[in-house]
Amino acid sequence: MATGREVVLDAMAVIRRRLAACLLIPPTVAVELAHMADFDPLPAKRQAAARFFSEHAAWGFRLASHTVLGEDHVHLVADRLRERGLIPEREVNDSLIVVEAAVLDCSVLLTRDEHLRSMDYERLVFELGCFDLHAPVVATPRDIVKHFLR
Repeated sequence: MATGREVVLDAMAVIRRRLAACLLIPPTVAVELAHMADFDPLPAKRQAAARFFSEHAAWGFRLASHTVLGEDHVHLVADRLRERGLIPEREVNDSLIVVEAAVLDCSVLLTRDEHLRSMDYERLVFELGCFDLHAPVVATPRDIVKHFLR
């Protein structure tokens, strides 16, 4: 959003038009963006992350600072996803993000992250179901535009 990528802007327009939904930023994504705004070696990324924080509300995003199930439960489920091989063991934040999206009852997790996009969705549904959670559909902005923009 902050860099003005046309495909991302188009995807957000489709989501707003098609879904009467709240646009949430899971806690781990907010932490990653904050870190990027302060420490990314690329000035363009630092600026984009900082811009996101200054304009997220105007763009219709809400920052979720926590989940109702608590951090310990989120970590337990995320650990399980990595143990089961859905996400590589070293991708702790990615596993936290998908679990936070499920706990926040997100229907779609919009990302370009390859680790999240390559998860076996049926296994994700099963593993999250063991914790009474519903898996969000994982899609890229390009997927949304391709399938829903008319």
